[in-house]
Amino acid sequence: MHINDVSGHVVDAAIEIKAVAKILPIHVAQLLSQLKLSDHRVGILINFNVARLKDGIVRIVNRL
Repeated sequence: MHINDVSGHVVDAAIEIKAVAKILPIHVAQLLSQLKLSDHRVGILINFNVARLKDGIVRIVNRL
């Protein structure tokens, strides 16, 4: 998926969507594995099981 960063540049990102009580380390590891296999640098982990959506968004970066 292509998303724009704050400076307006297009970034390729992997998106992982969950609806779990809490983001666990295994969820982060799954996304990191997907990033490595797909050669993406940025991943977004979104958990919809939260009161405010912004509390359920985690950004993962692979290979800075």
